[in-house]
Amino acid sequence: MNKAFVRESEDDTGDEADGVSPAAPLPAGTRNYLTPQGWRRLRAELMALLDDERPKLVETVAWAAKNGDRSENGDYLYGKKRLREIDRRIRFLTRRLDIAEVVDPSAHHGSDQVFFGATVTVADERGAERTVTIKGVDEADSLRGEVSWVAPIARALLKARAGDEVLLQTPGGVQRLEVVAVRYPAPGAEPGG
Repeated sequence: MNKAFVRESEDDTGDEADGVSPAAPLPAGTRNYLTPQGWRRLRAELMALLDDERPKLVETVAWAAKNGDRSENGDYLYGKKRLREIDRRIRFLTRRLDIAEVVDPSAHHGSDQVFFGATVTVADERGAERTVTIKGVDEADSLRGEVSWVAPIARALLKARAGDEVLLQTPGGVQRLEVVAVRYPAPGAEPGG
């Protein structure tokens, strides 16, 4: 059947077929926890797609469609493909923001217990230290030392206090970690990111 006559379901994003990796799934029945900065970043991306990128691309595709044979028109073919990608991202961001629960980590400033938004320094059995910040699934960036709250290390650390030992299940076996320090941004402070 021609693809033009097949309606994609609302849940079928087709990301794998387009070479776009799908976002990490949320555990069933949970909210999409985000820091205020993460929420603003996702909202800004959605607005940029809706207000800027998509309208310009629609204009380009309309212009390319007027140029005749669409089957060999690169501007038209690439534009339609990119338009599908943008629409898919808009649907994704809209759904994620609809279920978002913004949690301000500064509410725990001064606490030594690990909650969402904490920056935690842990030491392994050899004494090597590692610092991670627990963020939302859609905002965590492992290259900046951020992990999502559903990551195994975050799950092991949540509710622990400075000085506690936690057990982390890794592919190499169980690892014992000591919580060295717990930090939160000060109220009113605007952390980077």
